[in-house]
Amino acid sequence: MIKLFVGLGNPGPEYELTRHNAGFWWIDNVAEALGLTLRDERAYSGELARANVNGHTVWLLKPQTFMNLSGKSIGALARFYKIAPEEILVVHDELDLDPGHAKLKLGGSHAGHNGLRDTHQHLGTDQYWRLRIGIGHPGHRSEVVSWVLGKPPQAQRDAISDCITRTIRAFEPLAEGELEKATRIVHKNPAKPKPPKTPKAPKPVAAEADDAASSATPTPPAADPTAA
Repeated sequence: MIKLFVGLGNPGPEYELTRHNAGFWWIDNVAEALGLTLRDERAYSGELARANVNGHTVWLLKPQTFMNLSGKSIGALARFYKIAPEEILVVHDELDLDPGHAKLKLGGSHAGHNGLRDTHQHLGTDQYWRLRIGIGHPGHRSEVVSWVLGKPPQAQRDAISDCITRTIRAFEPLAEGELEKATRIVHKNPAKPKPPKTPKAPKPVAAEADDAASSATPTPPAADPTAA
């Protein structure tokens, strides 16, 4: 079961709406759904909230160290509460998934993500869970930094928000150790938007006139007032 839920991001209003803060967005949505307030905890260099899920104590954490030092916050809390790496879920932005998509996985490389890189170092292993929230890729490696630190346009933001709304339904199964159920929820494909209806082509004017003529009710002849 997951005892520590971590969202990665950068502190400060200038980063609040950037793609790199998708992990923060996820934790904020969970906290709101549970009616919790994250409070600054200097001992763990982060914002922290405690939740009770059907008798299980779990923690929500947003490191306030900036992305490339996230592991410092995660490691400090995990050591104090004796939380094993496999009981930790790190939620982060993922370049290799389109907005609206998410993946749940245990272990693996950091793939160049500085938040994961530092988490690897402070936990001493890669065997912790990750929830990868798709933000899309700019198409060229040289544009990655400006992409993750940029604000997504409204359509992408809506897709990411829908993804977060969908995947936070996995929070309770994860906290209770129902990992297969959580995986099914996370990996469910986002609903595809319905294509707009194609308007019917108007009938030709001549055809409309013919139709009107053929459907008109014949007018009876007027009565002759001179008839007996």
